[in-house]
This record gives sequence, structure tokens and C-alpha cells, in this order.
Amino acid sequence: MQVPVSLPTPSRPPTAPPRVRLSDRVRLVRNVLPPLIILVVALVEFMISRLPNTQAELWAHLLFYGLVGPAVTYFSVEWIAEGTRARERAERELRDLYGQLSTSHARLQAVQELMRDLGGAPDMGAVLEVAARGAVRVTGATHATLSLPGGLGGSARGDTLLSAPSAALHPLAVRLPGGGELLLHFETPPSADALALAQALAAEVTTGIEAARQRTLDLMTLYSVDQSIRAERNMRRLLARITRTMAERVGADARAAYLSDQDGVLRLEYAQDRLGEAPGGMPAPAFAAHVAASMLPLITDGPAAGEVFPGVRSVLGLSMRDEDGLVGVLVFGHHDAGAFDDARLPLLALMAGQATLAVRNARAYLYSEELAIGDERARIAREIHDGVAQSLAFAALKLDVVARQLHTDPVQAEAEVKGASALLREQIREVRRSIFALRPIDLERYGLLETARRYVLDFGEQNGVRASLDVSGEIHLSPGDEAVIFRILQESLNNVAKHARAREVSVTLRGGARVTLRVQDDGQGFDPEQVSGRVSSAGGLGLMQMRERIEARGGQYRILSAPGHGTVIEAEMPQG
Repeated sequence: MQVPVSLPTPSRPPTAPPRVRLSDRVRLVRNVLPPLIILVVALVEFMISRLPNTQAELWAHLLFYGLVGPAVTYFSVEWIAEGTRARERAERELRDLYGQLSTSHARLQAVQELMRDLGGAPDMGAVLEVAARGAVRVTGATHATLSLPGGLGGSARGDTLLSAPSAALHPLAVRLPGGGELLLHFETPPSADALALAQALAAEVTTGIEAARQRTLDLMTLYSVDQSIRAERNMRRLLARITRTMAERVGADARAAYLSDQDGVLRLEYAQDRLGEAPGGMPAPAFAAHVAASMLPLITDGPAAGEVFPGVRSVLGLSMRDEDGLVGVLVFGHHDAGAFDDARLPLLALMAGQATLAVRNARAYLYSEELAIGDERARIAREIHDGVAQSLAFAALKLDVVARQLHTDPVQAEAEVKGASALLREQIREVRRSIFALRPIDLERYGLLETARRYVLDFGEQNGVRASLDVSGEIHLSPGDEAVIFRILQESLNNVAKHARAREVSVTLRGGARVTLRVQDDGQGFDPEQVSGRVSSAGGLGLMQMRERIEARGGQYRILSAPGHGTVIEAEMPQG
């Protein structure tokens, strides 16, 4: 990756005519000067010899050898010295250029290290701290402060004794392209090169910040999908949540989920576009079949997109698969062609994998519900056959006896009628208790506390018992844990109604590190060892089954009871 860092331009000397190299000058002097001196001396001696007298010859010799010779020697040596000075200047320029290139290389290396550190920062706060430290390291500033809109920021200082910038320092502020500011402080006024380098750093820091924002958004999206998996078991609502989260991530206008049925046929389970939700059950279009066959994300534009969603010009498809094969296909549409060309397909594929897990869990939950409903129906049939039906048959026999005794023994007939009437009233109460216990409870809508409050109040009114609920502390359980706690409350109160003969029952819910449910009555009590396998009519959960359910979630279940001393049931569950 090329880093757009502005490097300082090495200074260059003014343009000059080409110079003769020093070695060429020395060679020229060595080869030319001796013959030239011999020639000049011979010529001068010849001319001096022609002078008219000896006195003139003497002055001529003094003039030539005393003045001309040293002058020639001086100019020759100066000529060589000028070349030497030129060489020294060139060497200084090379040293300066090397120093500038070394500084530029160090800065470039520091920028590359900053980019690497920005890419490895785990969150936005770490990105800002890394960016501030990198700005100090790259620019040589004494202090660096990075601020973003919304109050986020980071700061760092270099090799200085000052803990904060002072008035003696020289500030340099650079705006970040995406909003925010990089503020640097220098001991000397910043140069144009420092400004260019700071601007390049601001661009790189902005890229790192945007990458951190994308990672945060990706994590939030994955968390939202994960929450949908945990909190929703209705298939249509589940797919609506997941596809809405993914559609918001890619800016889609329409979304649909096709699931494979028991025959392996893709059918529409959920769809929504600008016109609203569409009914399910329709076969999948050809594009969804292509996505299922390819096992890879596919994007299509034009007429094929319009076959999936009317009025849509671009469609993205993602397959959902597990170890057993195809689970379904997710499809997203946009009214603009090419809208998904820049979509982050690896992230979307990961989200489709989470959606696959969600669908599989929802199907498993629906299957377990069907099994539970079947077991509940079988249990109700047994109870009606073994309890209510036999009691009603016994009452019918008594009434037949009354019919025969009505004229022969009126007193006995009246006693039999009263016994049958009492039996019928008891069975009516039993039927009402069963109906009350089997009423649907909307835990998801009201939450554990409000549902428990309503149930305890209705229980007291239905069974003629003083019932109270006391709640303390913070309670935040997962939907599955809430269902277990409420089921134990329901079973405990049902056992009170059927067996305790109590006048008062108190329910306590306490929050904290562990959530504690306590159900206490003033009834006749029992021996837990003798009835540990008993099954109630509320949901088929005996005392042993209730213990297994709570212990499977890391909790504890206790029963304190004795004949004639009432009963206390306690259930504890850890709260994450």
C-alpha cells in the first residue's frame, strides 16, 4: 500500500555550466605544463640573448623568473584548488541529501508503523490513543491531541518534561476529513513540510477511525442478530428481526427469507418490501434457487431482480446451510442497480450463518413444543380418565341408587344426594384448577415480574386463598431462565391448591447475584421423601422434574415440609 506522505525536497545548487573534473585538471597540468614551461623558457632565453647588453639581460632574467614564473605557478595551483573546493561542496551536498533522505525514510517507516497499529487497535478509544502517539513519533511534536465530534479524543506527548502544552510552544491544527481535529505542538515554528506531513497523517488517521467505526458497527450488527437468536422463537418474528438488521446494514429496501420444508422445497416464510409484509408459502423464485445451488453469495441486476421483488433493480442472495444441508435462502433488494457491489459479503455470510443457527433453534423449539403439547394432552386425558371421569361415574351410580331409594328410604336417598353433590362440587373445583393452570401465559409480552404478579393475584381469587407477592432487588434473567422460574412458581402454587389445604400462601422473588424464588404456605404439609415423584396437573412436572430443570441451569431447588407444618419451596438461579 502506498502511503501519501510528503517528503522534503532536497535543496539543489543553481544551474551552472559543466565543470571539468579535478582529475582531468591534474592530468592536464601534468602533461602540458612541463613542455609548455620548457618552450616558454627557451623562447624567453632566445629573446633575452638578443638584448644589446649584459645589464638588460640581467633585468630581463629577474623579471621573468622572479615575477612571471611564480604567477604562472600561482594560477595553476589556484585552478587545481578551485576544483578541490567544488568537490568538497558536492560532498557536503551529498551528505545533506543523505541526511534528508534518512529523515524521510524514518518518517515513512513511522507512518507505516502507525498504519499497522491503527489496524490492530481493538476499539475507537484505542485508535485515538494510537493515532496521537503515532503523530508525536512521526512529526517530532512535543504534544499531540486528537478530538472527534461527540467528545471522543486521545492525547500523547513526546520526549518533553512538560505534561501539557505551554504558551511557548507553536501549535499546528489540521482538520480531519471526516470531522474532528489533529492538534500538534512544536518547540519551533512548523515548516511547510511539517504541515504537509500533518495533513497526510490526518488522512491516514481518518481511514483508521472509519475502519474502527465499521468494526464497531459490524459487532453491533452481529450482537443484534445474536439477541434475535436468543430472544425469539416465533419463526416469522425471528426472520423479521434478522432480515431487518441485515437490511439496515446493506441499505436494502426489500427483504425475504425462504426456508426449505420437509420435502426439500424452498418456500417463502417471510417477506417485506415498500408495500408491507407478504403472505408466506409461495415457492421460491429462480434466483433463490440459484443461490441455494451455488452455496455462495450472488448478486443480480435487471429483470432477474424484478422477478424477486417488483420494482427492484438489484438483488443480493445468501444461502443458509448447516451440516445437514440447505436450511434456506435470504434475499435483499434495492431499487438502484449495482447497490450491492460494495457490500461486505464476508460479514453478511457470517450473519447468514447466525441466521441458520437461529432458524434451527426455532425449529427445535417448535418441535419440542409439539412434543410438550402431545405429552400435556396425554396427561390431561389420564387425569380426566383417572380422576374427573371416575368421580363423575361414581356420582352417576349414586344418583341411580337414589332413584331406587327415593320411595323406599327417603332419608338415605337424601344423604346419597348430598354426597353426590359434594363430589360434583369438588370435581368442578378440580376442573377449574386445571383450566386456570393451563391458561396461556405471555411471559414475552409482560416479563417475569408482571406475569408473576398477575398469576399470584388470580390464583388467590380462583382458590379462595390469601396470596401475596414480594419482590426485591434487580432481576434480569434470559427468556429461558424466566420461563423455568415461572414454571416452578406455577407448579408450586398448583400443588398448594390441590394438596396443601392452605389458607395463606406467600411468594417472594429476590434479585442479586442469584435470583431466589420462595413459595411458602400454611397448609397441612407432607413428607417430601414419599411424594418426590408426584406429578401435578399444571404442566406434568413432578418435584423431581422441577429439581432437574433448575439444576440444569446451574441453580438449586429445595423443599422444606413436614406433616402439619406447611411447606416451603425455594429455587435459586444464577443471574448473569
